[in-house]
Amino acid sequence: MTDRPSARATVALVTDDFTELPYRSRESAPDGPLGWPGYDAARARATERTGEQESVICGTARVGGVRAVLIAFEFGFLGGSLGVRTGDRLEAAYAHAREHRLPVVPLVATGGSRMQEGMLALTQLQRVARASALTREAGLPQIAVVRDPTTGGGWATLGAGADVVLALPGAQVGFAGSRVRPADADPAAYTAEAQVAAGAADAVVRPEELRDTLGRWLGLLTSRSAAPAPPPGALGASALPATGGDAVRRARSPRRPRATAYLDAYFTHRVSLNGDRCGGTDPDGMLCGFGEHGGRTVAYAAQTGTATRPAGYRTAARLVRLADRLGIPVLTLVDTPGAANDAEAERQGAGPAIADLFGAVAAARTPVTTLVVGEGGSGGALALAAPGNTWATADSYFSVIAPDLAAAILKRGPREVEATADQLRIRPQDLVELGVVRGVVPPAEPGRGRPGPRTR
Repeated sequence: MTDRPSARATVALVTDDFTELPYRSRESAPDGPLGWPGYDAARARATERTGEQESVICGTARVGGVRAVLIAFEFGFLGGSLGVRTGDRLEAAYAHAREHRLPVVPLVATGGSRMQEGMLALTQLQRVARASALTREAGLPQIAVVRDPTTGGGWATLGAGADVVLALPGAQVGFAGSRVRPADADPAAYTAEAQVAAGAADAVVRPEELRDTLGRWLGLLTSRSAAPAPPPGALGASALPATGGDAVRRARSPRRPRATAYLDAYFTHRVSLNGDRCGGTDPDGMLCGFGEHGGRTVAYAAQTGTATRPAGYRTAARLVRLADRLGIPVLTLVDTPGAANDAEAERQGAGPAIADLFGAVAAARTPVTTLVVGEGGSGGALALAAPGNTWATADSYFSVIAPDLAAAILKRGPREVEATADQLRIRPQDLVELGVVRGVVPPAEPGRGRPGPRTR
């Protein structure tokens, strides 16, 4: 990416209503704290070239109807590097956000810490991390937009440390800048697209779509609600299964509605959260994000009917914790034959990932609602289920283990699978009687994904 808009041009991409925060510059020794020869002259040239006094401008703006604190880096000012004065501005901006209960939007383009200020520059990352942590504790969202380039400590704090990370196409994004990485390193690994693929960023957004996308995210993440999300209405069969075997066959039918159909029916619009921030994604097994339902925000984590990978569980845990911190109710859709159990899943930490999700759901203060829409396969499904607020559709089942696997463990023949399914009591009506689920949801009203659920 060669086009590098200025800080103010980037701000203009997302808002027409920017008011810069007042800033009083601190005194500094000639040529900075290290007495670096020519440092004052370099700063003067940077000011003449960019019109800015520092590498970052901070202010408030309305984006998509939501007022936020914007932090925009000026790469033309000494490579957007962070020095002591930069740290002063960033710390003040975060403090303003907390004082006025505003979300924070860093528009990042930086090469890292300013060498001419040595370790004093590097320690600004600790100040930024502290300011970000306090803002997180205050329940305020942080949505970063990483531009070209975003490297070093700027990526490792303001960028990757945000709740949501959006990236401009082709931007160089990575901890190692182009001049310090190994000579034989694949440059494609240090791009916005690569960070999305690795689960370190949520989406690549074209500049012309940035204002609308950022506005949608801000609108959703700043809408708090204490009421539980209502379970969606059933989109598939409405008659209850006659036997346990029937329940399994219906849940495994390729014609049964999957997560995408439920999410499309339930939300008027939604945005997707991508990746576990540990190098993994599970786009085929777990869908996570935030959407609008009935005029308020609901977070969602939905299994898709396949075996869920460790990255999927970690992404769901990330979603639940973020929603909990922001005061947003959560909807989870259970649909998996079970957790992925291949050797690679074990190497990726299947057990710890499932444990992490169990812990996130158990600790959540925000209300969590679950609908079992298909297969509920053992602990890999239960980890996503809300204790005391789980519902089921008529074409679903929930079991300690799949009946065919249970029969194999018990050394029963294929002809005994049906009887085993009945013994396990896995039908939706069985689950209601056992107290495992609250009720079986009726069909959704035409054009709507919200019924009045039947309780036990």
